[in-house]
Amino acid sequence: MTVAEDARRHALAVGGLVLATLMWSVAGAVTRHLDAPTGPAITLWRSVFAGLAVLVYLVWVAMKHKRLPLVFSAPTLFSGAMWCAMFCCFMFALARTSVANTLVVYSLAPLLTAVLAALVLGTRILRRTWVAIVLVTTGLVCMFARDFNLDAMGGVWIALGVPLASALNLVAMKKAGASVEFVPALLIGCALSIAVTAPFAWPLTPSLHDLGLLAFLGVFQLGLPCILMLRVVPYLSAPETSLLDLLEIVFGVLWAWLGAGEIPSLATLVGGSVVLFGLALHELAAFWTPVEA
Repeated sequence: MTVAEDARRHALAVGGLVLATLMWSVAGAVTRHLDAPTGPAITLWRSVFAGLAVLVYLVWVAMKHKRLPLVFSAPTLFSGAMWCAMFCCFMFALARTSVANTLVVYSLAPLLTAVLAALVLGTRILRRTWVAIVLVTTGLVCMFARDFNLDAMGGVWIALGVPLASALNLVAMKKAGASVEFVPALLIGCALSIAVTAPFAWPLTPSLHDLGLLAFLGVFQLGLPCILMLRVVPYLSAPETSLLDLLEIVFGVLWAWLGAGEIPSLATLVGGSVVLFGLALHELAAFWTPVEA
Protein backbone atom coordinates (compact mmCIF):
# COMPACT_ATOMS: atom_id res chain seq x y z
CA MET A 1 0.00 0.00 0.00
CA THR A 2 1.37 3.42 -0.99
CA VAL A 3 1.65 6.35 1.43
CA ALA A 4 -1.14 8.14 -0.46
CA GLU A 5 -3.48 5.14 -0.17
CA ASP A 6 -2.68 4.78 3.52
CA ALA A 7 -3.39 8.48 4.11
CA ARG A 8 -6.70 8.18 2.22
CA ARG A 9 -7.81 5.19 4.29
CA HIS A 10 -6.82 6.99 7.45
CA ALA A 11 -8.81 10.09 6.45
CA LEU A 12 -11.89 7.96 5.64
CA ALA A 13 -11.55 6.17 8.97
CA VAL A 14 -11.36 9.48 10.83
CA GLY A 15 -14.45 10.71 8.97
CA GLY A 16 -16.31 7.50 9.79
CA LEU A 17 -15.47 7.74 13.49
CA VAL A 18 -16.47 11.42 13.63
CA LEU A 19 -19.83 10.43 12.11
CA ALA A 20 -20.19 7.70 14.75
CA THR A 21 -19.52 10.17 17.57
CA LEU A 22 -22.11 12.53 16.08
CA MET A 23 -24.69 9.72 16.21
CA TRP A 24 -23.68 8.69 19.75
CA SER A 25 -23.98 12.27 20.96
CA VAL A 26 -27.76 12.59 20.46
CA ALA A 27 -28.43 10.42 23.54
CA GLY A 28 -28.70 13.30 26.01
CA ALA A 29 -31.04 15.39 23.86
CA VAL A 30 -33.31 12.42 23.06
CA THR A 31 -33.54 11.14 26.65
CA ARG A 32 -34.70 14.62 27.75
CA HIS A 33 -37.94 13.86 25.86
CA LEU A 34 -38.67 10.55 27.59
CA ASP A 35 -41.77 10.51 29.82
CA ALA A 36 -40.25 8.29 32.53
CA PRO A 37 -36.49 7.99 32.06
CA THR A 38 -34.53 5.73 34.41
CA GLY A 39 -30.93 4.64 33.89
CA PRO A 40 -31.46 0.85 34.01
CA ALA A 41 -34.57 1.01 31.80
CA ILE A 42 -32.82 3.16 29.20
CA THR A 43 -29.80 0.83 29.20
CA LEU A 44 -31.98 -2.28 28.90
CA TRP A 45 -34.25 -1.11 26.08
CA ARG A 46 -31.43 0.62 24.23
CA SER A 47 -29.46 -2.64 24.39
CA VAL A 48 -32.47 -4.63 23.17
CA PHE A 49 -32.90 -2.53 20.05
CA ALA A 50 -29.15 -2.16 19.48
CA GLY A 51 -28.82 -5.94 19.70
CA LEU A 52 -31.57 -6.37 17.11
CA ALA A 53 -29.82 -3.90 14.78
CA VAL A 54 -26.51 -5.76 15.18
CA LEU A 55 -28.25 -9.10 14.59
CA VAL A 56 -29.80 -7.82 11.36
CA TYR A 57 -26.38 -6.57 10.25
CA LEU A 58 -24.73 -9.93 11.02
CA VAL A 59 -27.44 -11.80 9.10
CA TRP A 60 -26.96 -9.45 6.15
CA VAL A 61 -23.17 -10.01 6.22
CA ALA A 62 -23.69 -13.79 6.47
CA MET A 63 -26.03 -13.78 3.45
CA LYS A 64 -23.67 -11.54 1.48
CA HIS A 65 -20.55 -13.61 2.13
CA LYS A 66 -22.36 -16.95 2.52
CA ARG A 67 -20.66 -17.69 5.83
CA LEU A 68 -21.51 -17.16 9.47
CA PRO A 69 -19.15 -14.95 11.46
CA LEU A 70 -17.54 -16.51 14.53
CA VAL A 71 -19.58 -15.22 17.46
CA PHE A 72 -18.01 -16.94 20.44
CA SER A 73 -14.24 -16.74 20.80
CA ALA A 74 -11.93 -15.51 23.54
CA PRO A 75 -11.46 -12.05 21.91
CA THR A 76 -15.19 -11.52 21.20
CA LEU A 77 -16.24 -12.68 24.68
CA PHE A 78 -13.74 -10.34 26.31
CA SER A 79 -14.77 -7.44 24.05
CA GLY A 80 -18.44 -8.19 24.72
CA ALA A 81 -17.82 -7.98 28.46
CA MET A 82 -16.12 -4.61 27.96
CA TRP A 83 -19.05 -3.29 25.89
CA CYS A 84 -21.39 -4.41 28.68
CA ALA A 85 -19.22 -2.65 31.27
CA MET A 86 -19.30 0.60 29.27
CA PHE A 87 -23.08 0.47 28.72
CA CYS A 88 -23.87 -0.31 32.36
CA CYS A 89 -21.21 1.67 34.24
CA PHE A 90 -22.17 4.91 32.51
CA MET A 91 -25.84 4.67 33.47
CA PHE A 92 -25.21 3.34 36.98
CA ALA A 93 -22.67 6.11 37.55
CA LEU A 94 -25.20 8.76 36.54
CA ALA A 95 -27.59 7.34 39.15
CA ARG A 96 -25.01 7.93 41.88
CA THR A 97 -23.08 11.01 40.83
CA SER A 98 -23.41 14.06 38.57
CA VAL A 99 -23.14 14.16 34.79
CA ALA A 100 -20.10 16.42 35.20
CA ASN A 101 -18.33 13.90 37.43
CA THR A 102 -19.07 11.10 34.98
CA LEU A 103 -17.85 13.01 31.92
CA VAL A 104 -14.68 14.29 33.60
CA VAL A 105 -13.81 10.70 34.56
CA TYR A 106 -14.63 9.58 31.00
CA SER A 107 -12.09 12.09 29.69
CA LEU A 108 -9.35 9.84 31.14
CA ALA A 109 -10.01 7.32 28.34
CA PRO A 110 -7.30 8.56 25.90
CA LEU A 111 -4.65 8.64 28.62
CA LEU A 112 -5.53 5.15 29.86
CA THR A 113 -5.61 3.86 26.28
CA ALA A 114 -2.23 5.38 25.42
CA VAL A 115 -0.57 3.92 28.53
CA LEU A 116 -2.16 0.51 28.01
CA ALA A 117 -1.26 0.46 24.30
CA ALA A 118 2.36 1.25 25.17
CA LEU A 119 2.51 -1.49 27.82
CA VAL A 120 0.61 -4.24 26.01
CA LEU A 121 1.24 -3.54 22.33
CA GLY A 122 4.55 -1.71 22.55
CA THR A 123 2.92 1.17 20.68
CA ARG A 124 5.10 4.25 20.36
CA ILE A 125 2.87 7.17 21.28
CA LEU A 126 3.74 10.12 19.08
CA ARG A 127 4.35 13.59 20.49
CA ARG A 128 1.32 14.99 18.70
CA THR A 129 -0.87 12.38 20.40
CA TRP A 130 0.41 13.30 23.88
CA VAL A 131 -0.17 17.00 23.09
CA ALA A 132 -3.71 16.23 21.93
CA ILE A 133 -4.42 14.14 25.04
CA VAL A 134 -3.32 17.03 27.28
CA LEU A 135 -5.37 19.60 25.33
CA VAL A 136 -8.49 17.44 25.12
CA THR A 137 -8.40 16.47 28.81
CA THR A 138 -7.84 20.11 29.79
CA GLY A 139 -10.74 21.24 27.62
CA LEU A 140 -13.12 18.65 29.07
CA VAL A 141 -12.12 19.51 32.64
CA CYS A 142 -12.79 23.20 31.84
CA MET A 143 -16.22 22.27 30.49
CA PHE A 144 -17.34 20.47 33.64
CA ALA A 145 -15.05 21.66 36.47
CA ARG A 146 -17.67 24.09 37.80
CA ASP A 147 -20.12 21.24 38.45
CA PHE A 148 -17.56 18.67 39.55
CA ASN A 149 -17.91 17.57 43.16
CA LEU A 150 -16.62 14.83 45.42
CA ASP A 151 -19.82 14.29 47.36
CA ALA A 152 -20.66 11.04 45.58
CA MET A 153 -17.40 9.17 45.21
CA GLY A 154 -19.21 5.86 44.80
CA GLY A 155 -20.53 7.05 41.46
CA VAL A 156 -17.10 8.36 40.48
CA TRP A 157 -15.56 4.94 41.06
CA ILE A 158 -18.30 3.32 38.96
CA ALA A 159 -17.75 5.93 36.23
CA LEU A 160 -14.08 4.94 36.12
CA GLY A 161 -15.23 1.64 34.66
CA VAL A 162 -16.21 3.42 31.42
CA PRO A 163 -12.76 4.73 30.31
CA LEU A 164 -11.04 1.63 31.71
CA ALA A 165 -13.32 -0.76 29.80
CA SER A 166 -12.97 1.40 26.68
CA ALA A 167 -9.16 1.31 26.89
CA LEU A 168 -9.08 -2.45 27.50
CA ASN A 169 -11.49 -3.02 24.61
CA LEU A 170 -9.55 -0.94 22.09
CA VAL A 171 -6.19 -2.44 23.03
CA ALA A 172 -7.62 -5.98 22.98
CA MET A 173 -9.04 -5.40 19.49
CA LYS A 174 -5.68 -4.11 18.28
CA LYS A 175 -3.89 -7.09 19.82
CA ALA A 176 -6.29 -9.58 18.22
CA GLY A 177 -5.77 -8.02 14.79
CA ALA A 178 -7.99 -7.43 11.78
CA SER A 179 -8.57 -11.16 11.28
CA VAL A 180 -11.07 -11.20 14.18
CA GLU A 181 -14.61 -9.96 13.47
CA PHE A 182 -15.64 -7.87 16.48
CA VAL A 183 -19.21 -6.93 15.56
CA PRO A 184 -20.46 -10.15 17.23
CA ALA A 185 -18.82 -8.87 20.43
CA LEU A 186 -21.22 -5.93 20.30
CA LEU A 187 -24.14 -8.39 20.23
CA ILE A 188 -22.66 -10.19 23.25
CA GLY A 189 -22.29 -6.85 25.04
CA CYS A 190 -25.94 -6.00 24.42
CA ALA A 191 -27.08 -9.40 25.69
CA LEU A 192 -24.97 -9.09 28.85
CA SER A 193 -26.16 -5.56 29.58
CA ILE A 194 -29.79 -6.70 29.21
CA ALA A 195 -29.13 -9.46 31.74
CA VAL A 196 -27.42 -7.04 34.15
CA THR A 197 -30.00 -4.25 33.99
CA ALA A 198 -33.24 -6.27 33.74
CA PRO A 199 -33.63 -6.76 37.53
CA PHE A 200 -33.23 -2.98 38.08
CA ALA A 201 -35.58 -1.97 35.23
CA TRP A 202 -38.59 -4.01 36.37
CA PRO A 203 -41.50 -3.61 35.68
CA LEU A 204 -40.91 -3.33 31.92
CA THR A 205 -43.82 -1.05 31.03
CA PRO A 206 -42.57 1.87 28.89
CA SER A 207 -45.14 3.97 27.07
CA LEU A 208 -45.36 3.72 23.28
CA HIS A 209 -43.85 7.21 23.11
CA ASP A 210 -40.85 6.15 25.20
CA LEU A 211 -40.53 2.84 23.37
CA GLY A 212 -40.26 4.69 20.05
CA LEU A 213 -37.52 6.98 21.39
CA LEU A 214 -35.70 4.04 22.99
CA ALA A 215 -35.85 2.16 19.68
CA PHE A 216 -34.32 5.18 17.97
CA LEU A 217 -31.58 5.29 20.61
CA GLY A 218 -30.89 1.58 20.29
CA VAL A 219 -30.66 1.49 16.51
CA PHE A 220 -29.37 4.91 15.47
CA GLN A 221 -27.60 6.16 18.60
CA LEU A 222 -25.95 2.90 19.67
CA GLY A 223 -26.12 -0.03 17.28
CA LEU A 224 -25.26 1.54 13.92
CA PRO A 225 -22.55 3.95 15.16
CA CYS A 226 -20.87 1.16 17.15
CA ILE A 227 -20.82 -1.01 14.03
CA LEU A 228 -19.35 1.92 12.09
CA MET A 229 -16.72 2.43 14.79
CA LEU A 230 -15.72 -1.24 14.62
CA ARG A 231 -15.37 -1.01 10.84
CA VAL A 232 -12.87 1.88 11.02
CA VAL A 233 -10.87 0.83 14.12
CA PRO A 234 -8.36 -1.27 12.08
CA TYR A 235 -7.18 1.91 10.31
CA LEU A 236 -6.62 3.99 13.45
CA SER A 237 -4.32 3.60 16.43
CA ALA A 238 -5.96 2.83 19.77
CA PRO A 239 -5.05 6.22 21.33
CA GLU A 240 -6.31 8.11 18.29
CA THR A 241 -9.60 6.19 18.35
CA SER A 242 -10.03 7.00 22.03
CA LEU A 243 -9.27 10.67 21.42
CA LEU A 244 -11.79 11.01 18.61
CA ASP A 245 -14.42 9.18 20.67
CA LEU A 246 -14.46 12.17 23.04
CA LEU A 247 -16.03 14.28 20.30
CA GLU A 248 -19.24 12.63 21.49
CA ILE A 249 -19.18 14.88 24.57
CA VAL A 250 -18.70 18.10 22.58
CA PHE A 251 -21.39 17.15 20.07
CA GLY A 252 -23.64 16.13 22.97
CA VAL A 253 -23.48 19.66 24.39
CA LEU A 254 -24.41 21.01 20.96
CA TRP A 255 -27.39 18.65 20.61
CA ALA A 256 -28.57 19.49 24.15
CA TRP A 257 -28.48 23.15 23.11
CA LEU A 258 -30.33 22.63 19.83
CA GLY A 259 -32.65 19.78 20.85
CA ALA A 260 -33.37 20.44 24.52
CA GLY A 261 -32.80 24.17 24.92
CA GLU A 262 -29.87 23.74 27.34
CA ILE A 263 -27.71 26.81 26.71
CA PRO A 264 -24.01 26.03 27.36
CA SER A 265 -22.01 28.21 29.73
CA LEU A 266 -18.98 30.24 28.68
CA ALA A 267 -16.72 27.66 30.35
CA THR A 268 -18.38 24.90 28.32
CA LEU A 269 -17.88 26.82 25.07
CA VAL A 270 -14.23 27.61 25.87
CA GLY A 271 -13.51 24.04 26.98
CA GLY A 272 -15.24 22.61 23.92
CA SER A 273 -13.18 24.88 21.68
CA VAL A 274 -9.98 23.61 23.32
CA VAL A 275 -11.10 20.01 22.71
CA LEU A 276 -11.84 20.70 19.05
CA PHE A 277 -8.54 22.57 18.64
CA GLY A 278 -6.59 19.67 20.17
CA LEU A 279 -8.26 17.10 17.93
CA ALA A 280 -7.96 19.25 14.80
CA LEU A 281 -4.27 19.86 15.52
CA HIS A 282 -3.69 16.13 15.96
CA GLU A 283 -5.43 15.19 12.71
CA LEU A 284 -3.75 17.97 10.69
CA ALA A 285 -0.37 16.79 11.98
CA ALA A 286 -1.31 13.23 11.02
CA PHE A 287 -2.27 14.44 7.54
CA TRP A 288 1.10 16.04 6.96
CA THR A 289 3.05 13.17 8.51
CA PRO A 290 0.80 10.13 7.97
CA VAL A 291 2.82 7.63 10.00
CA GLU A 292 0.66 5.96 12.63
CA ALA A 293 1.84 5.20 16.12
